[in-house]
Amino acid sequence: MLINFFLTLRKYKVPVTIRELMDLIAALQNRLVYANIDDFYLLSRTCLVKDEKNYDKFDRAFSAYFKGLEDLHGLLESMIPDEWLRREFEKSLTPEELAKIESLGGLEKLIEAFQNAKEEEERRQAEQDAKEGKEGEEGENPDRDGRKGPGGLGKGKKKKAKKVWDQRQYKNLDDSVELGTRNIKLALRRLRKFARTGLDEELDMDNTIRSTAHNGGMLDIRMRPERRNTVKVLLFLDIGGSMDAHVKICEELFSATRTEFKHLESFYFHNFIYESVWKDNRRRMNERLPTWEILNKYAQDYKVVFVGDATMAPYEITHAGGSVEHWNEEPGAHWMERFTEIYDKLVWINPTPQETWEYSSSVSMTKDLVGGQMYPLTIRGLEEGMNVLSK
Repeated sequence: MLINFFLTLRKYKVPVTIRELMDLIAALQNRLVYANIDDFYLLSRTCLVKDEKNYDKFDRAFSAYFKGLEDLHGLLESMIPDEWLRREFEKSLTPEELAKIESLGGLEKLIEAFQNAKEEEERRQAEQDAKEGKEGEEGENPDRDGRKGPGGLGKGKKKKAKKVWDQRQYKNLDDSVELGTRNIKLALRRLRKFARTGLDEELDMDNTIRSTAHNGGMLDIRMRPERRNTVKVLLFLDIGGSMDAHVKICEELFSATRTEFKHLESFYFHNFIYESVWKDNRRRMNERLPTWEILNKYAQDYKVVFVGDATMAPYEITHAGGSVEHWNEEPGAHWMERFTEIYDKLVWINPTPQETWEYSSSVSMTKDLVGGQMYPLTIRGLEEGMNVLSK
């Protein structure tokens, strides 16, 4: 059964290996879980999934493979003779437990008492549901038996909890979709270079212990500068027009970059980079910064990130006067070439789906101008982009 489950996970693109499958088999052999589908779900996910971004894929595979398992259980229950089940049950008991059961009147009496308790519980639940006027999620078709279901509520009740793996709580952790600020921060952390600069404000535990030991046990506290991310980033954000559809995800990206990078300078542009940019959209017509000033001010050790959908008329890139807002003396392509000549580490992050890029000539042109370093605004895309900038 586990082999087919393993193959189903691979079919759903969960990167599981034989080593992880062997870990799961070993856990089952040691009876870490037994006869409980909820416990098996948690155990198998722990053993087989090594990255939380694959939780959603695992849930979908688990649901697809074990769909109908409860119906199968009911079918097997009707096919297996009671006498065989009782013999197997008795084999699992110790002599002391068998003696205890005999003192209570035998296995038949124990089963009868259990059945009466179950029926009494179902009767009380039915009365409570009728009193509260609840129909429950299952309507007029409650489950047949009274066992506890995967969601934590007993079957036989009209109200049934949703299975954990069908809730798909972790859907937004898939690395191929657009995510929130926290997960963007995790991707941006691939672009980090730490150094200890500034005043000695942080306790240096290792040196304190070493110095105290050399000092005959007399406490000798040593301090050191705090580790800071020394990466310097120039961030250029496309604003307005077709980018209005991507405002939310761009705001999350902007918020994450301001938190992760201490040396960050951000600027706005519209559609493509020309001879000027701005820092405040409310004053973009009055307070613009010459692009030449940025190129001269910020050294080539800065990492440059452009964020935009690159969706425009091709002439906005290739021709003087192509801008839709003003007369540009030089084509935008010339300005992008200047950026690539000065800054070795430059990427373009595109919030539109990657599979649509081939249908836009302006996107293809922009990608060529940045040396092919265009990535989608997804967690995977950000990770790939940050890897390029960190090399």
